Amino acid sequence: MSEQARKIENAAIPQWAQGLYYNKGLFEEALVYHDDEAIYFELRGKDEGVVRFSYEMIETLKEVIEDEQTSQDGASLPH
Repeated sequence: MSEQARKIENAAIPQWAQGLYYNKGLFEEALVYHDDEAIYFELRGKDEGVVRFSYEMIETLKEVIEDEQTSQDGASLPH
């Protein structure tokens, strides 16, 4: 765990979290953590909220990006 991450009070880290990244800057506090099912991005401060990205959602997004890149590569080939 990084020096910055250790500054977070233990109560801010869910017991089930298996990983943590912390950065203070644009937001008052931002946490990124994961469990066996998803990655969570949590903002604290004026605009608080938690966004949950399941691994299935991330895999689907990866496939969509790869498909778009493949179709763009095919479109850019000379005829």
